[in-house]
Amino acid sequence: MTSTITGPTPAHAPTTRPGRWLDGWTPEDPAFWQSHGRRIARRNLGWSIFAEFLGFVVWQLWSIVVVMLPSAGFELTTAESFWLISLPSLVGATLRFPYTFMVAIVGGRNWTMISAGLLLIPAMLLGIVVQNPDAPFWMLLVVAATAGVGGGNFASSMANITHFYPQREKGWALGLNAAGGNVGAAVAQFAVPIVVTVGAAASLNLALAGWMWIPFILIAVWGAWRFMDNITSAKADFSASAQALREPHMWLLALLYIGTFGSFIGFAGVFPKLIADQFPDFSTFQIGTASVSLAFLGALVSSLTRPYGGRLADRFGGARMTAASFLLMAAGAVALIVTLPVAGFWTFLLCFLFLFTATGIGNGATYRMIPSVFAARSGGEVGTQRASAAALGLISAIGAYGGFLVPQVLSASHSATGGYEAAFIGFVVVYLVLAGITFAVYATRRGAFAGARI
Repeated sequence: MTSTITGPTPAHAPTTRPGRWLDGWTPEDPAFWQSHGRRIARRNLGWSIFAEFLGFVVWQLWSIVVVMLPSAGFELTTAESFWLISLPSLVGATLRFPYTFMVAIVGGRNWTMISAGLLLIPAMLLGIVVQNPDAPFWMLLVVAATAGVGGGNFASSMANITHFYPQREKGWALGLNAAGGNVGAAVAQFAVPIVVTVGAAASLNLALAGWMWIPFILIAVWGAWRFMDNITSAKADFSASAQALREPHMWLLALLYIGTFGSFIGFAGVFPKLIADQFPDFSTFQIGTASVSLAFLGALVSSLTRPYGGRLADRFGGARMTAASFLLMAAGAVALIVTLPVAGFWTFLLCFLFLFTATGIGNGATYRMIPSVFAARSGGEVGTQRASAAALGLISAIGAYGGFLVPQVLSASHSATGGYEAAFIGFVVVYLVLAGITFAVYATRRGAFAGARI
């Protein structure tokens, strides 16, 4: 008698069609994932992170360029400076809505190539316009608006990567993708002052603030073309988006996300300007022939603490951590109100880094809340799971409008009072209200969410 030893059925590799379109993509199949899926998904994730990172770099370029424009011969009012800082956020937030669906329409690889290539426009235009101090303000405003294309990249990148990974690994993959992009804001604020001042004897080489990123953008386009893939099964889920829009809690969660992510991107944009206004002697530090700005620390700290916000939310609950983060943000804003008139730069920096840390924790915690809320509302129905995924994209778009609101509130405060204390008083009130809403609606486990762990 002979015995036959049978093993697991070999998984079939996905079929590749011209244009790097993949058929038969089944990441939920463990055999497929181990033999083929993980390797392909990781390759696409790596290049997606790089392209999204450059999107955040371009999106936040004007936040650091604005503070150097006076040294390049430009004359701007405080209000005009804040408009140049905030307009890219307004455009970027708006573009996140169509960008969410472009992956399903043209393919993830194809759209990554296109969206990365579009970054060449704001980079080149910035390099050109900053060489002419006589350029009218409206021209600067138009060029700054084009940087908004970088803000849209987050939505399409997240939508693309979610198709590559199985449900059990989506959280980690999307967390890496988000963190890799957010760090771009810090890198832009760190690298630009160094590059534009190295070897500049009498004046800034401010055009390099745009030109320096062009080789990296070209590498991103080439990498997407050479190494990324399109998935034929990735479809636009318009019905799920419509369902999400009809859910009242989506709008409430979007409000909370404006408070957390919107505060992060808003304060990251204005931090260099606030340092230059309040402590001009500390706006940059000279290291050899290069200038270094410590403003990048704000975006860096918030980006690095975001994953820990998600982890704490897993342990203690997203609602509790979101409410706690709002209380911490309010405390940070109070500390700035108290110390700003009398404290020195280092106290100011520490208070702001505390505020940035709280926004990072809040980013992760609030994002973690979204699927929990939708699951509690539906009892785990598949249709509402799809609505939850759609809501993540919509809420990320709405939250980005905070990057426009925060600078404009600070600008209004400066115009009305000559300082920023009134704006921070307003932020304290808003954070306390949002903390109360989060606790009352989601953290008490009463009413619609009785027994649920949000």
